[in-house]
Amino acid sequence: MILKADNMIKSFGNKNVLKGVSFSMDEGTVNGIAGENGSGKSTLLKILVGLWKADRGNLQINGKIGYCPQDPLIFPQLTVDEHFRYFAAAYGLKKHDWQHQREFLLEHLNFGQSRKDKVEILSGGTHQKLNLSLSLLHEPDLLILDEPYNGFDWETYLRFWEITAQLKQQGCSILIVTHLLNDRDRFDNIHNLKNGILE
Repeated sequence: MILKADNMIKSFGNKNVLKGVSFSMDEGTVNGIAGENGSGKSTLLKILVGLWKADRGNLQINGKIGYCPQDPLIFPQLTVDEHFRYFAAAYGLKKHDWQHQREFLLEHLNFGQSRKDKVEILSGGTHQKLNLSLSLLHEPDLLILDEPYNGFDWETYLRFWEITAQLKQQGCSILIVTHLLNDRDRFDNIHNLKNGILE
């Protein structure tokens, strides 16, 4: 088991956002959490990646986390290549450990032609490709994705699922948090978060 959340509760003032959320994920599985805006998705996700703490409940994660937020964590004045070097240093990776992964991601997400370009001149879709790539650079055991394919064209969307299938084969677990889940046959488990309760 890569992740286990037990009775997660979170409130803000008098508003109960999470009302005892429990779920688990096995290694090498693709899991989805869907829910409308205001259902508690963002709150749950921020607790899972360690940005917030739950008021009550237990969370256990075994392995390295990769996190791809909905709003790309990128810097307009840096090039694509500079982002890879910056994040590799932040992850504490040695040069030979991340350069192969960088080349794989640039090729499979088809944005190698932009590697020398500053982010400020790139399209929103390329921003999201870079955002996803940076979350995968350190080869995580658990990949948590918040609305990961916003801005992808059809070809990139298919490439995304090809990479997901490869990661799954390698034992990586993937959690996709979104307001709308397409291609449900690609998921091992799907949950619906509604009014702070996971169904």
